[in-house]
Amino acid sequence: MNKKLRAYLQYVFFILLAGFFVWLSLHKINAEKWEKLKEAIAHARLWVFFPVLFLLLLSHWLRALRWKMLIEPLGYNPSAINTFFGVMVGYLVNLGAPRLGEIIKCTVLARYEKIRADKLVGTIVAERAFDLLSLFIVFTITLALEFDKIGSFTGGSVKHFFVSNEGKLSTTRLLIFVGGLILIIFVLRVLLTRFLHINFVQKFKVILKGIWHGLTSIRLVRNKLLFLFYTIAIWALYVTSTLIGFDVLEQTSNLGIGAAFSALIMGSIGMIFSPGGIGAYPWFIQQTVLLYGIPEEPYGQAAGWLLWLGQFIIFVVFGALSFILLPTVNKKKNAQAGDNREQDIQAG
Repeated sequence: MNKKLRAYLQYVFFILLAGFFVWLSLHKINAEKWEKLKEAIAHARLWVFFPVLFLLLLSHWLRALRWKMLIEPLGYNPSAINTFFGVMVGYLVNLGAPRLGEIIKCTVLARYEKIRADKLVGTIVAERAFDLLSLFIVFTITLALEFDKIGSFTGGSVKHFFVSNEGKLSTTRLLIFVGGLILIIFVLRVLLTRFLHINFVQKFKVILKGIWHGLTSIRLVRNKLLFLFYTIAIWALYVTSTLIGFDVLEQTSNLGIGAAFSALIMGSIGMIFSPGGIGAYPWFIQQTVLLYGIPEEPYGQAAGWLLWLGQFIIFVVFGALSFILLPTVNKKKNAQAGDNREQDIQAG
């Protein structure tokens, strides 16, 4: 299939998927429920957006600093502000073209920092590998904190598998689960060594190799503890911003840290499903708060869409500002660099 046609079909698919989730989130609303939803949003504590936006911006700044650390072993030292602008422009582009934002942010940084864009691609793989590992760790924490709720979300299947007939966590079943994971890893290893002639297996191995290379790239980072601190801080800010975001509605203000972890995990899944999480993020959030006794209509819907709106504002406003400020900031920086060189020549 032609690459352009494949890319076009992917964009159409994601747009349709976003539209489906928007419909899924709102299709049950009749005239009466619509009025209740508008009333819930009208009484929202919009001041909550200010600390939430600040925390999200701070998390993106730390993400930029972490990306900068991955670039430095390549022999480059990009400015923190250009790296941050690149991250925000990438988020903005991802709203309309999923995954294209990762390429654009590399292109932006390459242009203004005189770095080869192809060298930056490997750092993106490393970033995504650490995000995947972090998401898994956060999911594990969420499962430990909110075992009953997660079990309810999956129709009780998770809970019933791990809980014994006496209602306690079954050590035997937990060991069976771990043994099953080990068996799956063994089978995958056999497949990747004996069936490499199959095209699908080759592509799967390339993906796994990329993830492993990304995770092991931390050995090249100079300050590993600082890199890990940035990673932990990014996800801690995500959880905190979600917890504070619950205060946007009086009905969800009593939700605690466990609910924030659950909402973060489900919201992260929603962000994967559609561009910028449009439709999918609100739907996953409203399904999550439903587990904590918050009526899906209208308060679950209001909470989902308001929390999504906070992130959308960040991507659009600060993504656009970053795009606008990039030439201005770098023009001043280049002019200052030119003045410094002139002074050095005169001094010499």
